[in-house]
Amino acid sequence: MSFSYGSLSRPRKFVIIGGGPAGVSCATTARRLGAEVTLIEGEIVGGGAHLLDCVPSKAMISTGSAISMMSSAEEMGLVNVNVEIDFESLRDRISEIEQTLSTGFVELLESQGVNIVKGYGKLVSNNAVEVTSPDGDTSTFDADVIVLSTGTRPRVPDWAPVDGKRILTTRDAYPPEELPSHLVVVGSGVTGVEFTHMFNSFGSKVSLLVSRQQVLPGKDAEVAMVLEESFNHKGVDLHMGARAESVESTDDGVVVVCEDGRRVEGSHMLLCIGSIPNTENLGLESTDIEVDGGYIPVDHNMLSSVPNIYVAGDISGKLPLSSVATRQGRKIAEHAMGLHQGPHTHIDYDKAASAIFCDPEVADVGVAEAEAFAEGRKVRVTKVPFSSIAKAHINNDSRGFVKIVSDPATGVVLGGSIVGRHAAELISVIALAVSSSLTITDLTESLFVHPALAEALSEAAE
Repeated sequence: MSFSYGSLSRPRKFVIIGGGPAGVSCATTARRLGAEVTLIEGEIVGGGAHLLDCVPSKAMISTGSAISMMSSAEEMGLVNVNVEIDFESLRDRISEIEQTLSTGFVELLESQGVNIVKGYGKLVSNNAVEVTSPDGDTSTFDADVIVLSTGTRPRVPDWAPVDGKRILTTRDAYPPEELPSHLVVVGSGVTGVEFTHMFNSFGSKVSLLVSRQQVLPGKDAEVAMVLEESFNHKGVDLHMGARAESVESTDDGVVVVCEDGRRVEGSHMLLCIGSIPNTENLGLESTDIEVDGGYIPVDHNMLSSVPNIYVAGDISGKLPLSSVATRQGRKIAEHAMGLHQGPHTHIDYDKAASAIFCDPEVADVGVAEAEAFAEGRKVRVTKVPFSSIAKAHINNDSRGFVKIVSDPATGVVLGGSIVGRHAAELISVIALAVSSSLTITDLTESLFVHPALAEALSEAAE
């Protein structure tokens, strides 16, 4: 695919469809650079995927992790600790967090002079957007720059008649109307293992259908092994090589049927099999934009095949992470306002850190060990278990390890994986090392706090 930059120099009128992390970041950056900005959002400012998926799931996971910690309280010298979930309070807490964050986004945008329009936008040409309000009224906005950032929604296969009661998508589970007595989770990627941990912590019996031979396909095999051992220890039923193909409703539950004939019974089924882009109602047919499988291909400046239409967030087909979307939004505003005429740094998606909020947590960044060896690349791999770190024993949780991948010739840190408590926080150190081309020596000579889990980072670097 070829791209044309056209003749735009310093466009001043932005119209952004989608108020998630990418849209908000683009809007605030463009305003600071002097642009006139209109942001169109039909649901919730802050983003549906962010505030209606990520935030509530992590809030529930946090509650589940607190329950898990309390289950081992006696080992830390606490007695008579009883925990009971109040789902109504949990639901209220999630709603309060969502509203607080959304209100914060709105106040930020309004304080910078962004025009927020409630409604659903679609393209009517390469330079105009039509907005339909919740009341059905329409209005049209002309633009020098159009930014599409409408995100994704849970994928539902044809064989799954989702009803929001027994057959659920993730958006039906924050929390569900009733706690499943036996939840069958279909999909063992990031979302699947997070929900498995969450509902297992809440007390549900959980069966996890793993279509391949390890959870988290594509992740470090050693990381997956630690997680599988944790699930087995907690009583999760792992069905390896089980690819679901249909679901049958019964009087008191569901039966999920797999391609190999296995039948897994439960009270509820939860789909965690990816997402699909929200691009079908954007009016793309009214423009010259190229589309590939519902996603919109972009170049390194996030430009589509139309010179003034940019794309950010999940629908760009890049890494579906809020952190990535935020960076894309900022880069779009800078490029469209002419800041990238000279040498500048493009987004390096290979250096984006990611985390999985299960128990134990999983996080990684950069080059993975298996990937390097598969490519025949020479790397140095060092690993330190948390069982050798004092703080892990103080926390009564010594599961997992820190693994660092580096260049044997230069010592430059290329990547790393962490599995264990607070992995999502600890990976930031390795991410900084990767993005800044720091060396193993830089880590070993850093004086970390003692006792702290971060000591595993410097020990793994030695």
